Amino acid sequence: MPKLTLSDEQVIELVKQLPPESKRVVLLALAKEGEQERDSRMEYAQTQLRSLCAERGLDWDSMSEDQRESFIDDLVHEDRQCDQ
Repeated sequence: MPKLTLSDEQVIELVKQLPPESKRVVLLALAKEGEQERDSRMEYAQTQLRSLCAERGLDWDSMSEDQRESFIDDLVHEDRQCDQ
């Protein structure tokens, strides 16, 4: 099957021509894909945070939500040391 290359604008215009139910199907498919990508990014981020915690003698999984927020806040602010 040949591959068709369209610009973003062309795709948008094609989707606008679809009947409402077909637009809904397209939107749901895009939302599902976005959810899968978000889940993948979250898994990667948690892996990285667990590794950073381990380097500092901390256990991400046993930390409270407040401790996690504080740890991330410390990572974000370059002007101070992370708590250990």
